[in-house]
Amino acid sequence: MNSIDLHTHSTASDGTLTPTELVEYAYSKGLSAIALTDHDTTAGVKEAMAAANRLRSEGKEIELIPGIELSSGYHGKEIHIVGLFIDPDNEYLQRRLKHFISNRKKRNEQLCRLCTAKGMPISYEELRAEFGPKAVLTRAHYAKLLVKKGYVTSVKEAFDRFLGDGKPCYVPRKKITPMRAVEIIRRCGGFPVFAHPVLAGMSKGHLEELTGKLKEAGLGGIEAYYGTYTASDERDIRALADKYDLALSGGSDFHGQNKPHIDIGKGTGRLFVSADLLDDIKSRYNKLLSDNNSYHIPKILFTDLDGTLLDSHKDISEYTFDVLKQWVGAGHYIALCSGRDVNSVLDVYRHIGLDKLDNIFAIGYNGGQIYDCTAGRTVYKNVLNIEDVRYIRSAAEKCGIYLQTYSEKNIISPGPCREIDYYKRVIGTPVIYSEDITAPLSEGPCKCLAIELDDREKIESFRDSLNEYNKEHNITMIFSSEYYLEVFPSDSGKGRSVDVLCKLMDVSGLMVVAAGDEENDISMLDKADVAIAMENGTDEVKGHSTTISESDNDHDGLARTLIDII
Repeated sequence: MNSIDLHTHSTASDGTLTPTELVEYAYSKGLSAIALTDHDTTAGVKEAMAAANRLRSEGKEIELIPGIELSSGYHGKEIHIVGLFIDPDNEYLQRRLKHFISNRKKRNEQLCRLCTAKGMPISYEELRAEFGPKAVLTRAHYAKLLVKKGYVTSVKEAFDRFLGDGKPCYVPRKKITPMRAVEIIRRCGGFPVFAHPVLAGMSKGHLEELTGKLKEAGLGGIEAYYGTYTASDERDIRALADKYDLALSGGSDFHGQNKPHIDIGKGTGRLFVSADLLDDIKSRYNKLLSDNNSYHIPKILFTDLDGTLLDSHKDISEYTFDVLKQWVGAGHYIALCSGRDVNSVLDVYRHIGLDKLDNIFAIGYNGGQIYDCTAGRTVYKNVLNIEDVRYIRSAAEKCGIYLQTYSEKNIISPGPCREIDYYKRVIGTPVIYSEDITAPLSEGPCKCLAIELDDREKIESFRDSLNEYNKEHNITMIFSSEYYLEVFPSDSGKGRSVDVLCKLMDVSGLMVVAAGDEENDISMLDKADVAIAMENGTDEVKGHSTTISESDNDHDGLARTLIDII
Protein backbone atom coordinates (compact mmCIF):
# COMPACT_ATOMS: atom_id res chain seq x y z
CA MET A 1 0.00 0.00 0.00
CA ASN A 2 1.37 3.43 -0.97
CA SER A 3 2.18 5.96 1.75
CA ILE A 4 2.04 9.74 1.64
CA ASP A 5 3.16 12.71 3.78
CA LEU A 6 0.90 15.78 3.91
CA HIS A 7 3.02 17.93 6.23
CA THR A 8 6.61 18.82 5.26
CA HIS A 9 8.91 21.86 5.27
CA SER A 10 11.70 23.16 3.05
CA THR A 11 14.31 25.92 3.12
CA ALA A 12 11.54 28.32 2.08
CA SER A 13 10.68 28.41 5.80
CA ASP A 14 12.59 26.44 8.44
CA GLY A 15 13.54 23.15 6.78
CA THR A 16 17.05 22.21 5.63
CA LEU A 17 16.25 20.66 2.22
CA THR A 18 15.44 22.85 -0.75
CA PRO A 19 12.02 22.25 -2.31
CA THR A 20 13.69 20.25 -5.09
CA GLU A 21 15.73 18.17 -2.65
CA LEU A 22 12.62 17.55 -0.55
CA VAL A 23 10.65 16.12 -3.49
CA GLU A 24 13.58 13.97 -4.59
CA TYR A 25 14.09 12.69 -1.03
CA ALA A 26 10.39 11.85 -0.71
CA TYR A 27 10.53 9.82 -3.92
CA SER A 28 13.64 7.99 -2.72
CA LYS A 29 11.69 7.00 0.41
CA GLY A 30 8.92 5.46 -1.65
CA LEU A 31 6.22 8.09 -1.03
CA SER A 32 3.56 8.49 -3.70
CA ALA A 33 2.55 12.03 -2.67
CA ILE A 34 3.69 14.83 -0.38
CA ALA A 35 2.40 18.28 0.52
CA LEU A 36 4.85 21.15 0.93
CA THR A 37 3.45 23.15 3.85
CA ASP A 38 6.02 25.81 4.73
CA HIS A 39 5.24 28.24 7.55
CA ASP A 40 3.34 31.35 6.39
CA THR A 41 4.79 31.22 2.86
CA THR A 42 4.24 29.59 -0.52
CA ALA A 43 7.67 30.65 -1.79
CA GLY A 44 8.88 27.07 -2.35
CA VAL A 45 5.78 25.65 -3.99
CA LYS A 46 6.58 26.37 -7.66
CA GLU A 47 10.05 24.89 -7.36
CA ALA A 48 8.65 21.78 -5.67
CA MET A 49 5.98 21.37 -8.35
CA ALA A 50 8.60 21.71 -11.07
CA ALA A 51 10.71 19.02 -9.39
CA ALA A 52 7.70 16.66 -9.17
CA ASN A 53 6.86 17.29 -12.85
CA ARG A 54 10.45 16.55 -13.85
CA LEU A 55 10.46 13.28 -11.91
CA ARG A 56 7.18 12.21 -13.50
CA SER A 57 8.59 12.97 -16.96
CA GLU A 58 11.32 10.50 -16.07
CA GLY A 59 8.74 7.87 -15.16
CA LYS A 60 9.14 8.43 -11.40
CA GLU A 61 5.60 8.94 -10.12
CA ILE A 62 5.17 11.33 -7.19
CA GLU A 63 2.42 13.91 -6.57
CA LEU A 64 3.18 17.32 -5.11
CA ILE A 65 0.31 19.01 -3.27
CA PRO A 66 0.83 22.76 -2.88
CA GLY A 67 0.24 23.84 0.70
CA ILE A 68 0.99 26.17 3.57
CA GLU A 69 0.96 26.12 7.37
CA LEU A 70 -0.51 29.18 9.09
CA SER A 71 0.36 29.99 12.69
CA SER A 72 -2.43 31.15 14.98
CA GLY A 73 -3.22 31.57 18.66
CA TYR A 74 -6.14 30.48 20.82
CA HIS A 75 -6.41 31.09 24.58
CA GLY A 76 -2.65 31.25 24.95
CA LYS A 77 -2.03 28.10 22.89
CA GLU A 78 -0.20 27.91 19.57
CA ILE A 79 -2.48 26.40 16.92
CA HIS A 80 -1.40 25.57 13.37
CA ILE A 81 -3.70 25.21 10.38
CA VAL A 82 -2.40 23.49 7.24
CA GLY A 83 -3.86 24.50 3.90
CA LEU A 84 -3.76 21.88 1.12
CA PHE A 85 -4.25 22.52 -2.63
CA ILE A 86 -3.25 26.17 -2.25
CA ASP A 87 -2.82 28.31 -5.35
CA PRO A 88 0.59 29.93 -4.68
CA ASP A 89 -0.37 32.87 -6.91
CA ASN A 90 -3.70 33.60 -5.23
CA GLU A 91 -3.80 37.38 -4.78
CA TYR A 92 -5.90 37.28 -1.61
CA LEU A 93 -3.52 34.84 0.08
CA GLN A 94 -0.44 36.79 -0.97
CA ARG A 95 -1.90 40.03 0.38
CA ARG A 96 -2.53 38.31 3.71
CA LEU A 97 1.01 36.92 3.81
CA LYS A 98 2.38 40.35 2.90
CA HIS A 99 0.50 41.77 5.90
CA PHE A 100 2.03 39.10 8.16
CA ILE A 101 5.53 39.99 6.93
CA SER A 102 4.89 43.74 7.21
CA ASN A 103 3.55 43.44 10.76
CA ARG A 104 6.45 41.21 11.80
CA LYS A 105 8.94 43.74 10.38
CA LYS A 106 7.30 46.60 12.28
CA ARG A 107 7.49 44.66 15.54
CA ASN A 108 11.10 43.73 14.88
CA GLU A 109 11.95 47.38 14.28
CA GLN A 110 10.21 48.28 17.55
CA LEU A 111 12.27 45.65 19.39
CA CYS A 112 15.43 47.22 17.91
CA ARG A 113 14.35 50.61 19.23
CA LEU A 114 13.75 49.19 22.71
CA CYS A 115 17.16 47.49 22.79
CA THR A 116 18.82 50.69 21.62
CA ALA A 117 17.00 52.69 24.31
CA LYS A 118 18.43 50.27 26.90
CA GLY A 119 21.99 51.06 25.78
CA MET A 120 22.32 48.12 23.38
CA PRO A 121 22.16 49.70 19.92
CA ILE A 122 21.18 47.23 17.19
CA SER A 123 19.36 47.79 13.92
CA TYR A 124 17.00 45.78 11.78
CA GLU A 125 19.55 46.01 8.96
CA GLU A 126 22.21 44.43 11.21
CA LEU A 127 19.91 41.51 11.96
CA ARG A 128 19.19 40.95 8.28
CA ALA A 129 22.90 41.09 7.45
CA GLU A 130 23.70 38.63 10.25
CA PHE A 131 20.96 36.05 9.63
CA GLY A 132 20.06 36.53 5.98
CA PRO A 133 17.26 38.32 4.10
CA LYS A 134 14.85 35.35 4.20
CA ALA A 135 15.21 34.37 7.86
CA VAL A 136 12.03 34.60 9.96
CA LEU A 137 13.47 36.69 12.79
CA THR A 138 12.62 35.63 16.34
CA ARG A 139 13.75 36.77 19.77
CA ALA A 140 16.41 34.05 19.62
CA HIS A 141 18.06 35.89 16.73
CA TYR A 142 18.10 39.10 18.78
CA ALA A 143 19.61 37.24 21.72
CA LYS A 144 22.40 35.82 19.56
CA LEU A 145 23.23 39.28 18.18
CA LEU A 146 23.24 40.79 21.68
CA VAL A 147 25.73 38.09 22.73
CA LYS A 148 27.90 38.64 19.64
CA LYS A 149 28.02 42.41 20.29
CA GLY A 150 29.00 41.86 23.91
CA TYR A 151 25.88 43.37 25.50
CA VAL A 152 25.13 40.13 27.35
CA THR A 153 27.15 37.00 28.06
CA SER A 154 24.60 34.39 27.01
CA VAL A 155 21.30 33.86 25.23
CA LYS A 156 19.80 32.96 28.60
CA GLU A 157 20.89 36.29 30.07
CA ALA A 158 19.41 38.13 27.08
CA PHE A 159 16.01 36.53 27.72
CA ASP A 160 16.19 36.79 31.53
CA ARG A 161 17.05 40.50 31.51
CA PHE A 162 15.62 41.93 28.29
CA LEU A 163 13.76 39.71 25.82
CA GLY A 164 11.63 37.37 27.93
CA ASP A 165 7.89 37.86 28.35
CA GLY A 166 7.24 41.07 30.26
CA LYS A 167 10.91 42.15 30.20
CA PRO A 168 11.95 45.69 29.13
CA CYS A 169 12.54 44.83 25.46
CA TYR A 170 9.67 42.39 25.03
CA VAL A 171 7.26 43.23 22.21
CA PRO A 172 4.05 41.17 22.45
CA ARG A 173 2.65 39.64 19.29
CA LYS A 174 -0.99 38.72 18.93
CA LYS A 175 -1.60 36.00 16.37
CA ILE A 176 -4.63 35.49 14.17
CA THR A 177 -7.13 33.02 15.58
CA PRO A 178 -7.33 29.54 14.05
CA MET A 179 -10.85 30.37 12.85
CA ARG A 180 -9.39 33.26 10.86
CA ALA A 181 -6.67 30.96 9.49
CA VAL A 182 -9.37 28.55 8.30
CA GLU A 183 -11.22 31.42 6.65
CA ILE A 184 -8.08 32.63 4.83
CA ILE A 185 -7.43 29.15 3.45
CA ARG A 186 -11.06 28.69 2.39
CA ARG A 187 -11.17 32.18 0.84
CA CYS A 188 -8.21 31.34 -1.41
CA GLY A 189 -9.66 27.99 -2.50
CA GLY A 190 -7.67 25.68 -0.22
CA PHE A 191 -8.58 22.75 2.04
CA PRO A 192 -7.96 23.61 5.74
CA VAL A 193 -6.63 20.93 8.11
CA PHE A 194 -6.14 21.20 11.90
CA ALA A 195 -2.42 20.38 12.22
CA HIS A 196 -1.06 18.21 15.07
CA PRO A 197 -3.90 19.05 17.51
CA VAL A 198 -2.34 16.92 20.26
CA LEU A 199 0.64 19.31 20.36
CA ALA A 200 -1.66 22.19 21.34
CA GLY A 201 -1.48 20.90 24.92
CA MET A 202 -5.20 21.39 25.56
CA SER A 203 -7.54 19.33 27.69
CA LYS A 204 -9.80 16.96 25.74
CA GLY A 205 -12.79 19.17 26.48
CA HIS A 206 -11.13 22.35 25.25
CA LEU A 207 -9.71 20.59 22.20
CA GLU A 208 -13.17 19.31 21.31
CA GLU A 209 -14.65 22.78 21.78
CA LEU A 210 -12.03 24.33 19.48
CA THR A 211 -12.50 21.61 16.85
CA GLY A 212 -16.23 22.34 16.82
CA LYS A 213 -15.58 26.06 16.31
CA LEU A 214 -13.13 25.32 13.51
CA LYS A 215 -15.63 23.02 11.80
CA GLU A 216 -18.21 25.80 12.01
CA ALA A 217 -15.67 28.17 10.41
CA GLY A 218 -15.10 25.78 7.49
CA LEU A 219 -12.45 23.25 8.62
CA GLY A 220 -12.15 20.28 6.28
CA GLY A 221 -9.75 17.86 7.96
CA ILE A 222 -7.65 17.03 11.02
CA GLU A 223 -4.24 15.40 11.41
CA ALA A 224 -5.03 12.04 12.96
CA TYR A 225 -1.59 10.69 12.01
CA TYR A 226 1.51 12.66 12.96
CA GLY A 227 5.22 12.14 13.30
CA THR A 228 5.25 11.92 17.11
CA TYR A 229 1.75 10.58 17.92
CA THR A 230 1.16 7.54 20.08
CA ALA A 231 -1.50 4.95 19.25
CA SER A 232 -3.68 6.56 21.93
CA ASP A 233 -3.26 10.00 20.33
CA GLU A 234 -4.39 8.62 16.99
CA ARG A 235 -7.51 7.06 18.51
CA ASP A 236 -8.47 10.33 20.22
CA ILE A 237 -8.12 12.40 17.05
CA ARG A 238 -9.95 9.85 14.90
CA ALA A 239 -12.83 10.08 17.38
CA LEU A 240 -12.87 13.89 16.97
CA ALA A 241 -12.86 13.47 13.19
CA ASP A 242 -15.84 11.13 13.40
CA LYS A 243 -17.78 13.50 15.66
CA TYR A 244 -17.29 16.54 13.42
CA ASP A 245 -17.22 14.74 10.05
CA LEU A 246 -13.65 15.74 9.21
CA ALA A 247 -11.29 14.12 6.74
CA LEU A 248 -8.35 12.25 8.26
CA SER A 249 -4.97 13.69 7.30
CA GLY A 250 -1.44 13.02 8.41
CA GLY A 251 2.20 13.91 8.03
CA SER A 252 5.62 13.81 9.60
CA ASP A 253 6.22 17.58 9.99
CA PHE A 254 9.59 16.89 8.38
CA HIS A 255 12.18 19.69 8.76
CA GLY A 256 15.37 17.88 7.73
CA GLN A 257 18.32 18.36 10.06
CA ASN A 258 16.43 20.96 12.10
CA LYS A 259 14.44 17.99 13.46
CA PRO A 260 16.82 15.09 12.81
CA HIS A 261 14.72 12.58 14.77
CA ILE A 262 11.79 13.08 12.35
CA ASP A 263 12.06 11.39 8.95
CA ILE A 264 9.82 12.07 5.98
CA GLY A 265 6.89 9.67 5.81
CA LYS A 266 8.06 7.88 8.96
CA GLY A 267 8.08 10.46 11.75
CA THR A 268 9.91 8.90 14.69
CA GLY A 269 9.55 5.47 13.09
CA ARG A 270 5.97 4.23 13.39
CA LEU A 271 4.15 6.74 11.18
CA PHE A 272 2.28 5.45 8.13
CA VAL A 273 -0.17 7.67 6.24
CA SER A 274 -2.15 5.67 3.70
CA ALA A 275 -2.62 7.07 0.20
CA ASP A 276 -6.30 6.16 0.58
CA LEU A 277 -6.69 9.18 2.88
CA LEU A 278 -5.78 11.48 0.00
CA ASP A 279 -8.66 10.12 -2.09
CA ASP A 280 -11.14 11.09 0.65
CA ILE A 281 -9.53 14.52 1.06
CA LYS A 282 -9.76 15.16 -2.68
CA SER A 283 -13.42 14.14 -2.73
CA ARG A 284 -14.21 16.52 0.14
CA TYR A 285 -12.06 19.23 -1.41
CA ASN A 286 -14.00 19.08 -4.68
CA LYS A 287 -17.22 19.52 -2.71
CA LEU A 288 -15.75 22.54 -0.88
CA LEU A 289 -14.87 24.08 -4.24
CA SER A 290 -18.47 23.74 -5.38
CA ASP A 291 -19.64 25.29 -2.09
CA ASN A 292 -17.12 28.14 -2.07
CA ASN A 293 -19.51 30.60 -3.74
CA SER A 294 -21.77 30.26 -0.69
CA TYR A 295 -18.91 30.19 1.85
CA HIS A 296 -19.51 32.98 4.32
CA ILE A 297 -18.60 33.80 7.92
CA PRO A 298 -20.70 36.59 9.47
CA LYS A 299 -18.55 39.24 11.12
CA ILE A 300 -18.95 42.15 13.50
CA LEU A 301 -16.61 45.12 13.41
CA PHE A 302 -15.94 46.82 16.74
CA THR A 303 -14.29 50.09 15.76
CA ASP A 304 -12.99 52.95 17.85
CA LEU A 305 -13.95 56.39 16.55
CA ASP A 306 -11.30 59.06 17.15
CA GLY A 307 -7.97 58.17 15.56
CA THR A 308 -9.42 55.03 13.95
CA LEU A 309 -12.63 55.31 11.95
CA LEU A 310 -12.69 59.13 11.98
CA ASP A 311 -10.05 61.32 10.38
CA SER A 312 -8.52 64.39 12.05
CA HIS A 313 -11.58 66.42 11.03
CA LYS A 314 -13.89 63.90 12.79
CA ASP A 315 -15.30 62.73 9.48
CA ILE A 316 -14.92 59.87 7.00
CA SER A 317 -14.20 59.86 3.28
CA GLU A 318 -16.51 58.65 0.53
CA TYR A 319 -14.21 55.63 0.13
CA THR A 320 -14.51 54.66 3.80
CA PHE A 321 -18.30 55.05 3.70
CA ASP A 322 -18.45 52.88 0.57
CA VAL A 323 -16.41 50.13 2.31
CA LEU A 324 -18.70 50.26 5.36
CA LYS A 325 -21.71 50.03 3.04
CA GLN A 326 -20.17 46.96 1.39
CA TRP A 327 -19.50 45.53 4.85
CA VAL A 328 -23.12 45.64 6.03
CA GLY A 329 -24.31 44.74 2.53
CA ALA A 330 -22.43 41.44 2.93
CA GLY A 331 -24.49 40.73 6.05
CA HIS A 332 -21.90 41.87 8.59
CA TYR A 333 -22.42 44.17 11.61
CA ILE A 334 -20.75 47.34 12.90
CA ALA A 335 -20.38 48.43 16.53
CA LEU A 336 -19.13 52.00 16.96
CA CYS A 337 -17.20 51.61 20.20
CA SER A 338 -15.92 54.72 21.98
CA GLY A 339 -15.05 56.28 25.28
CA ARG A 340 -17.53 59.05 24.34
CA ASP A 341 -21.02 59.05 25.82
CA VAL A 342 -23.62 57.19 23.78
CA ASN A 343 -25.33 60.43 22.72
CA SER A 344 -22.06 61.62 21.16
CA VAL A 345 -21.52 58.24 19.46
CA LEU A 346 -25.02 58.56 17.97
CA ASP A 347 -24.17 62.07 16.77
CA VAL A 348 -21.22 60.56 14.87
CA TYR A 349 -23.43 57.73 13.58
CA ARG A 350 -25.80 60.26 12.02
CA HIS A 351 -23.10 62.70 10.87
CA ILE A 352 -21.13 60.14 8.84
CA GLY A 353 -24.29 58.67 7.29
CA LEU A 354 -24.43 55.28 9.01
CA ASP A 355 -28.07 55.97 9.91
CA LYS A 356 -28.73 55.01 6.28
CA LEU A 357 -27.40 51.50 6.94
CA ASP A 358 -28.65 48.52 8.95
CA ASN A 359 -26.87 46.30 11.48
CA ILE A 360 -25.30 49.16 13.48
CA PHE A 361 -24.74 49.40 17.24
CA ALA A 362 -23.46 52.34 19.27
CA ILE A 363 -21.28 51.54 22.28
CA GLY A 364 -20.35 54.38 24.61
CA TYR A 365 -18.49 54.94 27.86
CA ASN A 366 -15.81 52.31 26.96
CA GLY A 367 -18.41 49.55 26.82
CA GLY A 368 -20.64 50.84 29.61
CA GLN A 369 -23.72 51.27 27.40
CA ILE A 370 -24.76 49.42 24.23
CA TYR A 371 -27.44 50.95 22.02
CA ASP A 372 -29.16 49.10 19.15
CA CYS A 373 -29.48 51.75 16.45
CA THR A 374 -32.02 49.76 14.43
CA ALA A 375 -34.28 49.04 17.41
CA GLY A 376 -33.68 52.51 18.87
CA ARG A 377 -33.06 51.34 22.43
CA THR A 378 -30.37 50.58 25.00
CA VAL A 379 -29.74 46.84 25.30
CA TYR A 380 -27.04 46.93 28.01
CA LYS A 381 -25.81 49.33 30.68
CA ASN A 382 -23.20 49.14 33.49
CA VAL A 383 -22.59 51.97 35.98
CA LEU A 384 -20.28 53.22 38.71
CA ASN A 385 -21.48 53.52 42.31
CA ILE A 386 -22.29 57.17 43.12
CA GLU A 387 -20.30 56.92 46.37
CA ASP A 388 -17.26 55.86 44.35
CA VAL A 389 -17.73 58.88 42.08
CA ARG A 390 -17.77 61.16 45.14
CA TYR A 391 -14.53 59.61 46.42
CA ILE A 392 -12.79 59.94 43.05
CA ARG A 393 -14.04 63.51 42.67
CA SER A 394 -12.54 64.37 46.08
CA ALA A 395 -9.22 62.78 45.09
CA ALA A 396 -9.22 64.72 41.83
CA GLU A 397 -9.82 68.01 43.65
CA LYS A 398 -6.88 67.32 46.00
CA CYS A 399 -4.61 66.66 43.00
CA GLY A 400 -5.88 69.66 41.04
CA ILE A 401 -7.32 67.45 38.32
CA TYR A 402 -10.49 68.27 36.38
CA LEU A 403 -13.12 65.51 36.52
CA GLN A 404 -16.45 65.31 34.71
CA THR A 405 -19.18 62.69 34.61
CA TYR A 406 -22.39 61.93 32.70
CA SER A 407 -26.12 61.61 33.17
CA GLU A 408 -28.49 59.99 30.67
CA LYS A 409 -28.48 63.02 28.32
CA ASN A 410 -25.77 65.37 29.59
CA ILE A 411 -22.14 65.89 30.47
CA ILE A 412 -21.85 67.08 34.10
CA SER A 413 -18.94 69.47 34.65
CA PRO A 414 -17.93 71.24 37.90
CA GLY A 415 -17.89 74.55 36.04
CA PRO A 416 -16.72 76.45 32.95
CA CYS A 417 -12.97 75.93 32.36
CA ARG A 418 -10.32 75.19 29.73
CA GLU A 419 -10.83 71.45 30.04
CA ILE A 420 -14.54 71.40 29.22
CA ASP A 421 -13.98 73.95 26.44
CA TYR A 422 -11.31 71.67 24.94
CA TYR A 423 -13.55 68.60 25.25
CA LYS A 424 -16.52 70.41 23.68
CA ARG A 425 -14.59 71.20 20.50
CA VAL A 426 -15.81 67.92 18.99
CA ILE A 427 -18.43 66.64 21.46
CA GLY A 428 -21.95 68.01 21.01
CA THR A 429 -23.59 66.54 24.12
CA PRO A 430 -25.17 69.32 26.27
CA VAL A 431 -23.36 70.29 29.49
CA ILE A 432 -24.80 70.77 32.98
CA TYR A 433 -22.59 72.74 35.37
CA SER A 434 -22.65 71.62 39.00
CA GLU A 435 -19.92 72.14 41.60
CA ASP A 436 -20.92 68.76 42.99
CA ILE A 437 -20.92 66.60 39.84
CA THR A 438 -22.89 63.87 41.61
CA ALA A 439 -25.80 66.16 42.55
CA PRO A 440 -27.67 65.94 39.20
CA LEU A 441 -27.32 62.14 39.04
CA SER A 442 -30.40 59.97 39.56
CA GLU A 443 -28.34 56.80 39.11
CA GLY A 444 -24.67 55.90 38.92
CA PRO A 445 -22.89 57.07 35.73
CA CYS A 446 -21.30 54.73 33.20
CA LYS A 447 -18.00 56.59 33.56
CA CYS A 448 -16.10 59.68 34.66
CA LEU A 449 -13.41 61.44 32.65
CA ALA A 450 -10.34 63.18 34.05
CA ILE A 451 -8.73 65.76 31.77
CA GLU A 452 -5.25 67.32 32.12
CA LEU A 453 -4.03 69.44 29.23
CA ASP A 454 -0.57 70.44 30.46
CA ASP A 455 1.06 67.89 32.76
CA ARG A 456 0.93 64.16 32.00
CA GLU A 457 2.86 63.28 35.16
CA LYS A 458 0.25 65.08 37.25
CA ILE A 459 -2.64 63.02 35.91
CA GLU A 460 -0.59 59.83 36.16
CA SER A 461 0.08 60.61 39.82
CA PHE A 462 -3.65 61.08 40.34
CA ARG A 463 -4.30 57.70 38.77
CA ASP A 464 -1.58 56.03 40.86
CA SER A 465 -2.94 57.56 44.07
CA LEU A 466 -6.18 55.61 43.51
CA ASN A 467 -4.63 52.22 42.73
CA GLU A 468 -5.55 50.56 46.02
CA TYR A 469 -9.03 52.10 46.15
CA ASN A 470 -9.74 51.04 42.57
CA LYS A 471 -8.70 47.44 43.26
CA GLU A 472 -11.04 47.25 46.24
CA HIS A 473 -13.95 48.87 44.40
CA ASN A 474 -13.59 47.23 40.96
CA ILE A 475 -12.74 50.43 39.07
CA THR A 476 -10.47 50.81 36.03
CA MET A 477 -8.54 53.90 34.92
CA ILE A 478 -6.92 53.95 31.47
CA PHE A 479 -5.91 56.62 28.96
CA SER A 480 -7.94 57.12 25.78
CA SER A 481 -5.68 59.94 24.55
CA GLU A 482 -2.73 62.01 25.70
CA TYR A 483 -5.05 64.19 27.83
CA TYR A 484 -7.98 61.94 28.78
CA LEU A 485 -8.05 59.43 31.65
CA GLU A 486 -11.15 57.21 31.54
CA VAL A 487 -12.73 55.99 34.81
CA PHE A 488 -15.26 53.15 34.60
CA PRO A 489 -16.29 49.84 36.22
CA SER A 490 -13.71 47.10 35.72
CA ASP A 491 -16.42 44.79 34.45
CA SER A 492 -17.12 47.28 31.65
CA GLY A 493 -14.39 48.05 29.10
CA LYS A 494 -14.44 47.68 25.36
CA GLY A 495 -13.37 44.05 25.59
CA ARG A 496 -16.31 43.29 27.86
CA SER A 497 -18.67 44.93 25.36
CA VAL A 498 -17.47 42.44 22.74
CA ASP A 499 -18.54 39.53 24.94
CA VAL A 500 -21.86 41.14 25.90
CA LEU A 501 -22.96 42.18 22.41
CA CYS A 502 -21.93 38.90 20.75
CA LYS A 503 -23.94 37.01 23.38
CA LEU A 504 -26.96 39.29 22.90
CA MET A 505 -26.86 38.85 19.13
CA ASP A 506 -26.64 35.04 19.33
CA VAL A 507 -25.28 34.76 15.78
CA SER A 508 -23.69 31.36 15.24
CA GLY A 509 -20.03 31.43 14.23
CA LEU A 510 -19.76 35.23 14.44
CA MET A 511 -16.20 36.41 13.76
CA VAL A 512 -15.02 39.48 15.67
CA VAL A 513 -12.98 42.19 13.95
CA ALA A 514 -11.73 45.06 16.13
CA ALA A 515 -9.84 48.25 15.31
CA GLY A 516 -8.23 50.88 17.54
CA ASP A 517 -5.31 53.16 18.22
CA GLU A 518 -5.14 53.83 21.99
CA GLU A 519 -4.74 52.08 25.35
CA ASN A 520 -8.49 51.83 26.00
CA ASP A 521 -8.86 49.82 22.76
CA ILE A 522 -6.53 47.00 23.83
CA SER A 523 -9.11 44.89 25.68
CA MET A 524 -11.25 45.00 22.54
CA LEU A 525 -8.36 43.95 20.29
CA ASP A 526 -7.54 41.07 22.63
CA LYS A 527 -11.04 39.65 22.10
CA ALA A 528 -10.88 39.81 18.32
CA ASP A 529 -10.25 37.18 15.67
CA VAL A 530 -8.84 40.01 13.53
CA ALA A 531 -7.25 42.81 15.60
CA ILE A 532 -6.40 45.91 13.57
CA ALA A 533 -4.01 48.48 15.01
CA MET A 534 -3.92 51.79 13.21
CA GLU A 535 -0.61 52.92 11.75
CA ASN A 536 -1.03 56.08 13.85
CA GLY A 537 -1.67 53.99 16.98
CA THR A 538 0.61 53.52 19.97
CA ASP A 539 3.33 50.87 20.00
CA GLU A 540 1.49 49.07 22.80
CA VAL A 541 -1.67 48.82 20.70
CA LYS A 542 0.34 47.48 17.76
CA GLY A 543 1.71 44.77 20.05
CA HIS A 544 -1.86 43.52 20.56
CA SER A 545 -2.77 43.44 16.87
CA THR A 546 -2.85 40.79 14.16
CA THR A 547 -2.80 43.48 11.47
CA ILE A 548 -1.36 47.00 11.37
CA SER A 549 -3.05 49.27 8.83
CA GLU A 550 -0.83 50.33 5.95
CA SER A 551 -1.94 53.97 6.31
CA ASP A 552 -3.25 56.21 9.09
CA ASN A 553 -6.76 57.42 9.94
CA ASP A 554 -6.38 60.42 7.62
CA HIS A 555 -5.76 58.14 4.63
CA ASP A 556 -8.52 55.51 4.95
CA GLY A 557 -6.28 53.15 6.91
CA LEU A 558 -9.14 51.18 8.45
CA ALA A 559 -11.21 50.91 5.28
CA ARG A 560 -8.23 49.76 3.21
CA THR A 561 -7.67 46.97 5.73
CA LEU A 562 -11.36 46.00 5.94
CA ILE A 563 -11.79 45.65 2.19
CA ASP A 564 -9.87 42.35 2.23
CA ILE A 565 -11.86 40.99 5.17
CA ILE A 566 -15.40 41.54 3.86
